[in-house]
This record gives sequence, C-alpha cells and structure tokens, in this order.
Amino acid sequence: MYFFLILMVTLALGYGVLMLRYTLGWKRLKNYVVAVPRMGTTPVTVIIPARDEENNIPPLLEALKHQTYPVNLLEVIVIDDFSTDNTADLVRNSGAPNIKLLQMSQLLDKAQRLNSYKKKAIEMAIGHASGSLIVTTDADCIMGPRWIETLVHFYEDRRPKFIAAPVSFFKEDNFFKKLQSLDFMTMQGITGAVAQLQSGTMCNGANLAYEKEAFYDVGGFSGIDKIASGDDMLLMYKIYNAYPEGVMYLRSEDAIVRTLPVDTLKGFMNQRIRWSSKADKYEDKRLFWVLVLVYIFNVGLLAMAVTAIFLPVLWPWLLILLLFKVTMELYFLLPVAQFFNKTGLLVYFIPGQIFHIPYIVLAGWLGKFGSYQWKGRNVN
Repeated sequence: MYFFLILMVTLALGYGVLMLRYTLGWKRLKNYVVAVPRMGTTPVTVIIPARDEENNIPPLLEALKHQTYPVNLLEVIVIDDFSTDNTADLVRNSGAPNIKLLQMSQLLDKAQRLNSYKKKAIEMAIGHASGSLIVTTDADCIMGPRWIETLVHFYEDRRPKFIAAPVSFFKEDNFFKKLQSLDFMTMQGITGAVAQLQSGTMCNGANLAYEKEAFYDVGGFSGIDKIASGDDMLLMYKIYNAYPEGVMYLRSEDAIVRTLPVDTLKGFMNQRIRWSSKADKYEDKRLFWVLVLVYIFNVGLLAMAVTAIFLPVLWPWLLILLLFKVTMELYFLLPVAQFFNKTGLLVYFIPGQIFHIPYIVLAGWLGKFGSYQWKGRNVN
C-alpha cells in the first residue's frame, strides 16, 4: 500500500507541474488583434465533410453566407459522404454562387471500403479547391461573420503553414452537455497552451486552416490514411515535422467556431473513443507521454476509490489527491473559461469529477482495444 501511495503522490505532483505549465502557456498566449484594418487578398476554400447532416447544415450555410470576407475570394465546398438524407439537396439549393457541392458517390465506388472516409472526403475536396488557404470545419458548426476575415488576417500577418483556432460548444441545455462543454473547453485551453509553449501539437478539425501547398508538400494524408481518426492532429504533426515554426494557434473571439455537444451517453463515448483511438499514433512523443501520465493518474484515482471501500484508511489520501487535482485544473481553467465567456459553467466542475474520471479510464482503454461507431459506420 505504501508503494501505491508513493506512486500516486508522484503522479499527482507530475500532473500538478503539467497543469502549471499549461496555465503559463495559456496566459502567455495573447489575443490576436488586427493592427491595421485591411481587406485580405488570399483566396480561401472552406471544406466541410458532411454525412446525414440535414438538420445541422442550414445554419452553417447561413453563417457562411454572412462572412465579411470578399465573396470572390471565398469558395465553400461541401463534400457529401454518401448521405441518405436531404443534405446534398440543401447544399445544392443554397442559393450562394460560392457554395459548391461535391458528392463522394460520384467520385468513389460505394463498395470500396475505407477506414477513414473523412480524410478521403477532405483530400478529394482539396483536389477541387481553388483557394491557396484551406479551411476546414464540420457540418454541425456555426461561426461569426468575421471568422474567415480573422483567419486570413492572422495568416497574412504571421505566414504560418498551419493554424489551429478555437472551438467551443453551444446550446448546453442540460447537465450532461454542460459537463461535455467543460471537458472540451479544457482541451481547447491545452491546445492553445502547448502551441504557445511549443511543447506539443493539438488541434480540432472543426476550426483549422493550412496552406494547400503545405498539405501537398507533406504528402497529404499519405501514411495516416488507414487510421480512422486524425484528419486534424495527425496532419498537424506532419506539417509541424516539416515546418517546426509554421504551426500556430489563433486566439481570437472572432475566430471561435461553435459546435454542438452530443445528445446521448453512447454518442459521447463513441466520440471520445474515436478521439483517444489515435493516441498511440502520435509521432510527437511529448503528447503521447502526457496522455500516459494523465491516464495512469486517473486510473490510480479510480482504483483508489474502489479500494477505499474495503480499506477506509485510504479515504483521506483520496480526498487530498482529488482536492489537489481539482485545484490545479480550476486554476488552469478559469482564464480559459473567461476567454470563451463560459465562467458560469465552472460551478459544474466539481460534481463533474464523478463522471470525468471513469470516462477518461474507459474511453482510453476502449480507444486502444475496442471499436466504435461514427456516422453509422463501425470503425476499428
């Protein structure tokens, strides 16, 4: 038992140092402000893979129609991934001349089995893109009118090869969705922190931008195309490996993309298992070892909680470690929540730990050894 306690205290200290580093990174990350207002000149193609999104895509198309960026420089390609609903017709009838529809059913044999349809969809769309700056988002997202304008200004000011930009949940209308939003906001804060510290590579495919030339320079998705997930982070690492100074995070409220939390526990677990399934595929071992530390620490806390039922002497140690964990996470999360205007969600943080620790353990395990469903498909 003493060895176990020493191990847990050591893991906790390591976790505390990690959270302090993330806090430092986020606080050093300055809000991006356009120094001199101007009109961008970069041709942009927004790529949106979509499968059975008839309920979500109308507000996204409306948001894209209201972008402040010049229409003649902005192309939107929605690539339909064998939808069985009205998604394609909604795009086709959008009424905007710069919104175009591609259909995988016309470019790919439906009988052909792929493990990553999303990567294939993005790759096909890039092949048809006229823009030199590729921007990706998801069909269940919305954004403000200055989204593209802000991305372009940042790109033209800093000339990165790859831009990771902020994503936030919205319409958190119940306790379950509020917990998802807190968890997702934590990951977004870490994304910005590691970019500022240059200590890892993280991003979310709902809000990315990268040079089309850089995409082809690194071979696109070649080498990672058999991995079901990772159209965002695995590509980011390929570009980072080729251009170590060329990957940046854009911290700007005008650049935030908002996406929907999932409605069911099953959908949530499938999503998080999908995200964790690529953990051992990262060539960036800094991130891999961070994930190992976080996972083992949470496994230890869960094991301690179960063991404490039979060994009550462990309860004080468990409470001390939980208090330490919560304190370090809240210290990091407060400035992140202020940026996303979501400080009101922090009241749910402590009760959320009851669900957060078991889900981390389960999703991590199933991401490595299990399978999941995504868009009606079973994926290994």
